This record gives sequence, structure tokens and C-alpha cells, in this order.
Amino acid sequence: MSVSFDECDITRTIIEYSSKDLVNFSKVDIIIVGAGPSGLTAGYYLAKRGLKTLILERRLSLGGGIGGGGMLFHKIVASVKAREILDEMNCRYEISKENENLIVMDASELLIKLGSAAINSGAKLIFGISVEDVIYRDNPFRIEGVVIQWSAVHLSGLHVDPLMIRAKAVIDATGHDAEVISVVAKKIKDLGISVLGEKSMYSVKSEDLVVERTGKIIEGLYATGMAVAAYYNLPRMGPIFSSMLLSGKKIAEIVISDITR
Repeated sequence: MSVSFDECDITRTIIEYSSKDLVNFSKVDIIIVGAGPSGLTAGYYLAKRGLKTLILERRLSLGGGIGGGGMLFHKIVASVKAREILDEMNCRYEISKENENLIVMDASELLIKLGSAAINSGAKLIFGISVEDVIYRDNPFRIEGVVIQWSAVHLSGLHVDPLMIRAKAVIDATGHDAEVISVVAKKIKDLGISVLGEKSMYSVKSEDLVVERTGKIIEGLYATGMAVAAYYNLPRMGPIFSSMLLSGKKIAEIVISDITR
């Protein structure tokens, strides 16, 4: 079969369809900042409920800390508490011979299955976009969106004005630095919030506390995963990912309840 196209057809197609997506997702129900395990899990459950969900990732890859496994070994573990989520996403695992309360799986499979589940449920995932600020309204106060910039612009050191996306809820799934909450704490000082940073390792305790504290930070802004640990000064847990999955599911349930009531 003979086909014909030229280089400008390629360029026009990429620009046209990318721009169409950016216009379509300039106003959404939910913005999730960070495509790590908790962000992807939240995206899956939110989009599955029919909510217009946009996941923004500053890197050109997904999965957060999943891909590195434990010190570059290709296996990661989770508590058996996360089995229901893993089964729902068709992610294969084994019960650990060391401890029957742990399950073990390939880091690559979890990464791919989480991403696939989120996208297949209807979430839109866009790489290479950083969130540098938030949109807020007062009387009453709430967060109503994010201010975005190409990550490459930040890396280049150029000054380029950003664009904005409106949303009913913003979820900070940026991990150890809680980047969105940190911006709010720095710029809107009268709120009196601060990011305390995470404590040292205490895996079992952190697994429970991260899920327990997952929730709303201020109106319109929520935290999931390691952003929760950073905000509340909770211990870190290392290469065990069950609390990330459970936190992602919990924040989705909280946001659904808040914006659909």
C-alpha cells in the first residue's frame, strides 16, 4: 500500500491535536499534579466515576518512585491491604516467602498497569508540564485551579509567562516535596499553613498514617501519597507502595463526595 504525506502534515497534525486537548482541558473537574502511584490511582477512580480528570506530570515519564524499585532492584512490595486495588488493575503479584503480609511484584508491571488503568478510565495524562502556582478565590477562600508552564522553560531559566487551568479540586500528588501545598504556604501566608517535611524511615507506622491523614488541606486543595507525609511530618516508608495506592483511592473517594454532594 502506497501512502503519501509530507513534513508539514506531521507538524500540523501534532499542533492541531495537542492544542485541541489543551483547550478542552483548560477547565476540568479535577487536576492531579504528579503521575506517581497515588496520583495515577486517584486518577483511575475519579475518571471511572465520570469526572473530567487531568493529570499533569513535570517529567516525560510516569510512575514517580516506582521505576527505581528498591535501590534499583526491579521488585517492589506492598501490604496485602492493597490486593483489592492491584486485582482491579490486573497487576500480577506473589505473596512474599519472607512475610505473608507482604506481596511482591515487578516495578515495571505496577507502573504500566497503573498508567494504563488511569488512561483507560478516561483520565488525560500530559507530560512535560510543571505547576508553578495556583488560582485562588476569596470570600469564601478556595483553590480553583493551577498555573502551568512547560518544564523545559523552567529548566532553561527563561522568563515566559504561564497559562492557567481551572478546576473544582486540585490534588497534590507531587511526592516528597508537596510542591503545590508548598507554593500555597509560601505565597498565601495568611492561611497559616506550612510544609513540615517528612520524618526518617518507619515503614509500618507511615503506611498507616499516610492513609489516615490523606484528605483536604484547604478548600479546593487535597493531598495524597508522600505529599501527605511531607505536609504532616510523617515518617517515610521506602519501597513499599501499598499506602500510595490506598491513599490515592481514599482521596478520590473524598473528592467525589465533596464535589458531587
